[in-house]
Amino acid sequence: MTGSGGNRRLATILFADVAGYSRMMRADEEQTLVDLRAHLAELVMPVVERFHGRVVKTVGDGVMVEFGSAVEAVRSAVELQRGMVERNAEMAESRRQTFRIGLHLGDIIAADDDVFGDTVNVAARLQALAEPGSIVLSGSVHDQVRDKLSLPFRDMGRRALKNIDRPVQAYALDGAGALRTRLSPKRRRGAVPGLAPRGLSAVCGGAFLG
Repeated sequence: MTGSGGNRRLATILFADVAGYSRMMRADEEQTLVDLRAHLAELVMPVVERFHGRVVKTVGDGVMVEFGSAVEAVRSAVELQRGMVERNAEMAESRRQTFRIGLHLGDIIAADDDVFGDTVNVAARLQALAEPGSIVLSGSVHDQVRDKLSLPFRDMGRRALKNIDRPVQAYALDGAGALRTRLSPKRRRGAVPGLAPRGLSAVCGGAFLG
């Protein structure tokens, strides 16, 4: 039975933010904001939709996304990092923005188009552990994807996270290693080859940050 505080469900939460965003804003506020809005509208929104996620909200330079599938969440994270490398290649070094991404799978409370709970907090803390251009995921996400995706996960051990009662097992996908790896399912006996997400869908344009 659902309580009055909202609906509970299992989800994978992805947090992404721009490394060094405050420094970039101090150097050039207007251009930094224009570039961020372009990345969100032209990269983040299409990739999230492609992998069947839902952008819950944006806060400053950060974005929180909910996925029903851990596999799709990790695929989305890798594609976001790859996309940013491609976009940055065409920009002056001073304008290059780099995401740090964290993911956690667990029970959430959904209310008023927002999500709450320890799962959200853990995902945010894991994002703070990530190096620029990399992805950090919890053990719960890793358990779901390790036999399904051929990606170079690096064991970070159990990490103490601020305001989280128990240490959380963490794994890293470093940018260079993940980008060199073809994003495809592991081949297992009986597995169906060519399991790939559907193509990009059209998304709305610039009114993303309001």
